[in-house]
Formats: sequence, C-alpha cells, structure tokens
Amino acid sequence: MAMIHVNRSGTNLGTFSEEDVRAGLRAGRFLSSDLGWREGMAQWQPLSQFSEFAAEAAVPTPPPIPDAGIATVPADPALPAAAVFQPRTGLPWEHREQRGFFNAFIDTLSIVLTKPGTAFSMMRTEGGFGGPLLYAIIGGGAGVIVWFAISLLLNSLGIMGDRENTWGPMIGMSVSSMIFVWRLAAVALAPFIFAGLVHLSLMLLGGAKKTFETTFRVIAFAQGSTAPLQLVPCCGVLACLVWNLVANCIGIARAHEIDTGRATLAVFLPLIVCCGGSIFLLFMFGGLAALGHNWNQ
Repeated sequence: MAMIHVNRSGTNLGTFSEEDVRAGLRAGRFLSSDLGWREGMAQWQPLSQFSEFAAEAAVPTPPPIPDAGIATVPADPALPAAAVFQPRTGLPWEHREQRGFFNAFIDTLSIVLTKPGTAFSMMRTEGGFGGPLLYAIIGGGAGVIVWFAISLLLNSLGIMGDRENTWGPMIGMSVSSMIFVWRLAAVALAPFIFAGLVHLSLMLLGGAKKTFETTFRVIAFAQGSTAPLQLVPCCGVLACLVWNLVANCIGIARAHEIDTGRATLAVFLPLIVCCGGSIFLLFMFGGLAALGHNWNQ
C-alpha cells in the first residue's frame, strides 16, 4: 500500500499509511486542507480531495493538537524547498520516450554528477528494474567498450602478442572478446550485488523505509552516472570511486528519506566488512604459512 506524504504550510508532517491519515482526520491531528501526495500522483492536493478520505474530511475538525504524536520534520537545508515538497517527477532517463534516448541519458548523467541531492529527490522509488539497469549498463559499459575497441585495434596491428605467430592476433582478439563479455556481465550484476548488501545494511540499521527496488534504483543510477569518469586520464578511476560513494550516500538518504549519517553507514558497512574480512584472511593464511614453515624447520 502506497504511503502518503502530508504537508502543512510548507512543513513536512511525515509519511503515513491511509489508515493513519484517516484516523488523524477524525482526531483533528490532520486538517482537510493539509496537502497530501503519494507515488504516482502528478501533484500535491488537499486531503479533502482524496476519495478515500471524503467522509472524514467532510466532518468539521477541531484545531490541530500540537502534542498529538506528530512531529514536524524541517526541510533539509541542503535541499531546495521545491525538491523537498514536490512530487517525485522522475529523472530525465525515466522520461526517455519523450526526451529522446541520448538526451535523457546525458541530462540524467549531468544532474546526478552535479546535483545528486536534487537528482535522487526527483527519482521515482518505484517503476521497475529494467530502466535503471539499462542506464547502469550503458554508463558502466562505456569504459569497457573503449577498452575493447583499443584492444582490438592493437591486436589487429600486431602490437599486442607475438607478431611472428600468425595466430597471435586472432588469439589476442578472442581473449579480449571473452574478457569484454565477462566485464559487461560484471557491470550488469554489480548493481544487484551491491544494492543487496546496502539494503541488508539498511535493514540492520533500521533505515530501510522503502523496498529493495528503491535501493537498487539508487545504486544503478549512481553507477551509470559515475562510471564514465573512468575515461578521464590519470585520476579518472579515483574520481569515479569517490563520486560513486558520494552519490550512493546522498541517493540512499533522499530515496529512503533518512538522515545522511545512517545512509552513509549503510553504504560503507559492506565495504568495511569485506575489507576487514580480507585483511583477516590475509593475516590468518600468512600466519598459518609462517607456522608451517617454522614447523618444517
């Protein structure tokens, strides 16, 4: 069941279920003039215009009770007011049929890289896996395609491999093709794997306000937008890694509507666990090898 965002005079009252809103209207915690919005709506509208609340909104309600258990949530100062209270209209990529395939990709890449807070406040939290996955493959595959093209060119010129061996260039091209397919498969699988780990972290931290699909969409759009940075000479790989983490942290916070600190911890927790586990295994096997060496002596 879709949750309803309630707003009063520019202040976000929070996100509630239909039953909570209905009970709030009866008790006077909500006013019929309060604005409401849920996923799929084009714009905010008064609660009195929701058909499911018609009966409750028609009954005169007493003045709102300040201590009725609803805490107002101030707008995030890092986010424009329009982005906080406007419906999720969707990223340009989510309107590629109208905007054009290429233009939608470039516009989405631009807004995610330059204004990630605004971008992930616009992003729809639902709508399927296909669109974000395609975006992630295109953006993430850009570097792979460039590498493959250069590899084929060098092999065809005999620069890579044994020039005296007639089969050398063909073998080199075959190996490059297999690596190309493997790397594209890795680009397609990476959003699912990382999103799964991040969503598990969110669940452990109590920050999973939306479904796995929401987490996946953030990870996919972040990957597709930051991966092309790898093509920048010298510092491209580092820039891609750093900005990808930044985009993921901001995106998770905006999409799940949680604080940035908890979102950052959810993104870094899988990395910390994986790195810590790798270091532990390295020390363990190193210690066992040293112990075995000393034992044989």
